[in-house]
Amino acid sequence: MSQTPFSLGTFADGQSGPFPGIVVNDRVYDTRTVLPVATTTSLLLADWDTSLDALQSLADAPEGGGRPVGELTVLAPVQPPGQIFGAGANYREHVIQITVAHRLGKADATEEELREQAAREMDERAAHGEPYVWVGVPSAISGPYDDVILPSLGENHDWELELGVVIGRETREVSRDEALDHVAGYTICNDLTTRSLVPRPEIPMMGTDWMRAKNQPTFYPTGPYLVPARFVPDPQDLDITLRLNGKVMQKGNTNDMIFGIAALISYISHRVTLQPGDMIITGSPQGNGSHYGRFLRAGDVMESEITGLGAQRNLCR
Repeated sequence: MSQTPFSLGTFADGQSGPFPGIVVNDRVYDTRTVLPVATTTSLLLADWDTSLDALQSLADAPEGGGRPVGELTVLAPVQPPGQIFGAGANYREHVIQITVAHRLGKADATEEELREQAAREMDERAAHGEPYVWVGVPSAISGPYDDVILPSLGENHDWELELGVVIGRETREVSRDEALDHVAGYTICNDLTTRSLVPRPEIPMMGTDWMRAKNQPTFYPTGPYLVPARFVPDPQDLDITLRLNGKVMQKGNTNDMIFGIAALISYISHRVTLQPGDMIITGSPQGNGSHYGRFLRAGDVMESEITGLGAQRNLCR
């Protein structure tokens, strides 16, 4: 018997507090009807194997008529959110664009020479190197349709659309072969960055400062939903598209990752313990604002989508 596809999210109706629900054919069904103790999505994720069976039963035979999703406010799917782990410089073409845009090579190198240099370095890193991972704060997560607040601190606020991987069980020192068994599902996350705050010129030996550059409130629009891993046949073959005011700026595919999802999970789990509800954002494809020399301004609208995971729309103000 085939399983009915569904997505998991957090919703509000303006009259009561947020509640967890599944979405089937654009209708929302309150998961508390089958799992009354699990009053949040984070509690569902805490015992994901059990929760998944119950949620699948609800999707296969929904109780009541549900509610049209358009009648509800859609919040970030995991509430309260877990930890955020971000993979930096993890898309081959993105890294090449950064190398060319910032001329990260010989001063007299041509654009083609810089591209060739970056490509060689990425091949070497993929074969013998390790991922570069930084940590974000959950308080910066916002909903998929929330406004993005551009802070007065810093300049050159940039977009970076990414595949989010949500962990479904405690994960410690897992192998690459077993890593995907620890994934609850996938979502969309736009990892915003204030470029002027990344470097620390007064203490150059410290390198980059991701805390101040990436963690302003609303800087991680997430959702709309968590799509269970069973309904994402190949997470390494998903199209990623971001439009700014209707114009396509980012267009890539998750197959361009330097370190794939399993490699990232394994790497992180050998250094920290991943908990249910934690999200790994896996890097961003080419087409960031730094490539175009065009950064976010008040009134801009970002529309973002990843194959099979839905879409976001965020107004900047």
